[in-house]
Amino acid sequence: ASLATGPRQNNSIFYEIRMYDIKPSKMKDFVEMVNKYFHLRTAHSELVGFWSAELGAMNKVVHVWKYDNFAHRTAVRHALANDKDWQGKFLSSALPLMEKQHNEVAYLVPWCQLEKPPKEGGVYEWVTFRMKPGGPALWGEAFQAAINTHISAGYTKLIGIFHTEYGLLNTVHVIWWNESPDHRAAGRHRAHEDARVVAAVRDSVRFLDSQENMLLIPLPCSPLK
Repeated sequence: ASLATGPRQNNSIFYEIRMYDIKPSKMKDFVEMVNKYFHLRTAHSELVGFWSAELGAMNKVVHVWKYDNFAHRTAVRHALANDKDWQGKFLSSALPLMEKQHNEVAYLVPWCQLEKPPKEGGVYEWVTFRMKPGGPALWGEAFQAAINTHISAGYTKLIGIFHTEYGLLNTVHVIWWNESPDHRAAGRHRAHEDARVVAAVRDSVRFLDSQENMLLIPLPCSPLK
């Protein structure tokens, strides 16, 4: 099995996943600043989604950016460094509110496209799978089968699946959408009693090292709401 990331989409588009831990006493201030000034950032490149964690983590925000290629990202970062409004109105005041920043570069898996929820006002579940080393050549087929079984069962709505290129390798992030936390809980209960889902998951977990999830709430600036 290859130690590379394996198959991905046939173009150079990638996604930067950023996760910030905000100081507990400053979360409200940070969100207010994002709501007021983040149009200065989205003027430079495409924002896919921006969420705050409600369950599974505290005082954390997650945002995802789309880039055409690495040269595009370099140009955007250069433009941001020279954007006096962005630097002065948002960044200089926001950085002291943060405790930690983390970023990853990821590709959409080749058999998945980014989707939109059927309506606004729901919640997002961000599930991170740490797979065994070897890449999709080792675990891709079983993982895809498990995801497709969940989709066909209809208990939740798939938004997208990302596979890391920079950061911790053999990491897969799956984004699901549900109408509410209770809707998600009901779907999970039904999935646990569905023989199709149980069989597919049992096959895929052979390649799983760990798993964690967060329930996310979209911020007003988020295109995915």
